[in-house]
Amino acid sequence: MASGGTEAFPDLGKHCQHTGCHQLDFLPFTCHGCQKVFCLEHRSYKSHACKNSDHNSRKVVVCETCSMSIETTGYVGQDEEAILEKHLKSGSCDPTKKKKPICPVKRCKEVLTFSNTSTCKTCHIKVCLKHRFPADHACSRGVSASSSSSSVADGGWKNRFLAALGSRAGQDCAKTGSSRSTSPPSTPSVKAY
Repeated sequence: MASGGTEAFPDLGKHCQHTGCHQLDFLPFTCHGCQKVFCLEHRSYKSHACKNSDHNSRKVVVCETCSMSIETTGYVGQDEEAILEKHLKSGSCDPTKKKKPICPVKRCKEVLTFSNTSTCKTCHIKVCLKHRFPADHACSRGVSASSSSSSVADGGWKNRFLAALGSRAGQDCAKTGSSRSTSPPSTPSVKAY
């Protein structure tokens, strides 16, 4: 029973090969780097400290001038600056291919095009349609103006409500109509058969 399973089913599942774990796992994961079997907890390269974690990885550097990504996996021993300099001198670096601007709102990655761009009327910043309202893009002039106007409007509404409540002078809603007797009606309005 060294590879896995139970006494009744010796071929069912495999034990985690992480030192100190050896959990029997019925859905084991095989690491692509070291070809060992691991449980769910130890399946990532980092959790089992795999020495071959970058065997299939691809690394790229993004050019600031043309926004082109240059693969660096084939250039062993060269640093990123030398690779970027070689790219600039190669003639394939074209500044006109630079990526379009994105929405300046934090964590928004929407690319601004002519059809989805809106310019704020108060702060004149170009944002995507999702953040076109001043409250959505933290507009410096729009938020303070809208919050102060809403507080005035809320205060006016509250004052009108309190005035109407005070004019009732203790009257209860149930007593405003004709006086009703507290005894139940003699004939029920719904008949049960």
